[in-house]
Amino acid sequence: MFSKHLHTTILSLLAPVVSVSAGQAWPQFRGPTQQGLSDATQAPLNWSENEHVQWKTALPGEGWSSPVVANGQIWLTAALDEGRSLHALCVDLQSGRLVQDLEIFKNEVVPSKHARNSYASPTPIIENDRVYVHFGSMGTACVDAKTGRKVWENRELKIDHQNGPGGSPALQGDKLLIACDGIDQQYEVALDKASGRVAWKAERSAMPELLKLPGDMRKAYGTPLILTVDGQPQSLTTASNRLYAYDPNSGKELWHVDYPRGFSNVPLPVSNGTVVVFSTGFMKPEMWALRLDQANGDVTSSHLVWKQKAGAPDQSSPLILRDRLYMVSSGGIASCLDLADGRIIWKERIGGDFAASPVYAADRIYFCDCKGVTTVIAPGDTFKVLARNELESGFMASPAVVGSALILRTKSHLYRIE
Repeated sequence: MFSKHLHTTILSLLAPVVSVSAGQAWPQFRGPTQQGLSDATQAPLNWSENEHVQWKTALPGEGWSSPVVANGQIWLTAALDEGRSLHALCVDLQSGRLVQDLEIFKNEVVPSKHARNSYASPTPIIENDRVYVHFGSMGTACVDAKTGRKVWENRELKIDHQNGPGGSPALQGDKLLIACDGIDQQYEVALDKASGRVAWKAERSAMPELLKLPGDMRKAYGTPLILTVDGQPQSLTTASNRLYAYDPNSGKELWHVDYPRGFSNVPLPVSNGTVVVFSTGFMKPEMWALRLDQANGDVTSSHLVWKQKAGAPDQSSPLILRDRLYMVSSGGIASCLDLADGRIIWKERIGGDFAASPVYAADRIYFCDCKGVTTVIAPGDTFKVLARNELESGFMASPAVVGSALILRTKSHLYRIE
């Protein structure tokens, strides 16, 4: 067990995965630490189509990838021509002008996808003057952020997602980490970020058990979470039936946790540096909390702290703030849990359909739903709605926070709210 009084937030416990200036960049999915937390002291509370919109830009094609921001640029991906043309988009942070629309890959034949998904759902990563874009089995590429030149591409990672691409890549050192869990193959891979070549590939150790399951129960849409544990970097990924911790430099499996019949995993785990909390998958998701210290091998029994079955998300990632966990189910039930024991502090309905993950900024938590409504709440042990704000189109992408602005991507437009 661990202390109930964890008052230090993850911003001070975890070093940023991608080096950025504090508050001026949101370089990957869920921000600098992959946790949805911003150190901004000011952020908008109220807005509408006619209020506090600095600019609004129509986006070509369709894409659920979240905006990433650095060096005055916003990068996203989009799919045109029903997935046959895959693009990287660059929008100027100050003006909202679409300054680059780059076709990265051209496909004569596209894989199947779920009607709720897009062909451009994985979120890019910005590091210095490089942008890494990922379209699942349709390809991964590195782009020069200044010129738009394609530095390299890799189209070797062929799996059958069944429902289209979902998980985003993660960056650690000189490696770009990608989870590849299809109905046919299940593995994790690291690409050399300079060349795009495969640096290591690790087949999932649960393969003997996975092969006993139907194909659609072997798949997952995980995003690797980079943590420093016992002084060393680790990469944690939720896959079908098992959470894996790898050495991101070598691909060696360090430890794992089993959660039988957990698959189609989407939410990114969260951590405060002492524990990690994750959703076990789809259909009947549960939230599990796990100690991180001295984990080795199978730690399902030795390191599990608590389980919570009620209100667990299967799409939206949770958020840790001090000694509380905040989350929202796809059905619109928001919950606040005690991080020490998983006890529900409060549980309230805030909408009806959620895919985007919440963010924290200026002592507020922002929940964006698929209808275009953002519910802003005050963190704490009493449920308190501060504002409800609506835009014309719904949210599948998660917000970015830069300075005192929210960068919001709806199904049709990109907004700077400030």
